[in-house]
Amino acid sequence: MDSTTTTFMVFLCIIGAVLLGMALRRVLPEEHLKVDTRDAVKLAMGLVATMAALLLGLLISSAKDSFDAARNDVAQLAAKVAFLDRALQVYGPETAAARTRLHAVMNESVAQLWPDRDGAPVNMAPDAQAGNPFYKVIQQLVPRDETQSSLKGQIVATTIEIGQLRELLAAHATPSISQPLLVIVVSWLVVIFLGFSVVSPTNLTVGLALLVTALSVTGAVFLILELDQPFVGLLRVSGEPFFKIIAGLAH
Repeated sequence: MDSTTTTFMVFLCIIGAVLLGMALRRVLPEEHLKVDTRDAVKLAMGLVATMAALLLGLLISSAKDSFDAARNDVAQLAAKVAFLDRALQVYGPETAAARTRLHAVMNESVAQLWPDRDGAPVNMAPDAQAGNPFYKVIQQLVPRDETQSSLKGQIVATTIEIGQLRELLAAHATPSISQPLLVIVVSWLVVIFLGFSVVSPTNLTVGLALLVTALSVTGAVFLILELDQPFVGLLRVSGEPFFKIIAGLAH
C-alpha cells in the first residue's frame, strides 16, 4: 500500500474518532461531562499526546536518517563511477570495451532506479550478474608499465567498491519503519482525538481546530512514510548526480 493511501486511511480514522466523540458527548449523562471529569480526561489525553509526539519525532528522525543515507549512497556511487571511467580512459585505448560495458551497466542501473515511463516500477534489487562481464574485462588487462599496473589496481578496487555501494543502496531503500509501531502511534492519535472531541464543546471553532490538527498529524505520518521510501513517491532521492555522470560518460 502506497504512502498516500495509507495517510488517507489514517486521516479517515482520526476524523471518524472526532465524529464518534462528538456523538458520544450528546448521549453521555451530564455527570460524565462535569468540570472535574473533563479535567481528568484532558490530563489523560495530555499524557497520551506527549507519548505520541515523542514517538512521531523518533519515527521522523529514523525515516530522515534512512533517506539521507540513500542520498549519500547515490552521491558516492556517482562519484566512484566517474572516477572509474576516468581511470579507464587514462589507462589507454585498450579499455574501450570495458568503458562501453561500464556505460551500459550504469544506464541500466539509472533506468531501474529512476524509470522514465510513468508508472514504471522502481527495481531496487541489483542484478548480481550485471557487473561480471565488466569485471572479467578489466581483470584481463595486461599492464605494460608501472603506471598501468597502478591504475589497474585502482580500477579493480573501485569496481569492487561500486558493487558494494550498489548492494548498500538496495539495503537502505528497504523500509525501516516498523508497521506495528506505526499502528500503535495511529491508535494513540485516534484515542487522543476521541477523548478531546468528547470533552470539547460542539461548535465550528472546535471543529475547525480538530480538523487542522488532524491534517497536521496525518501530514507527519505522510512525511514518515515518504522519507522511509527514498526511491518511491513524492519525496524521492534525486538522480541528478547520476544524470550528470551519465551525460559525461557519453563524451
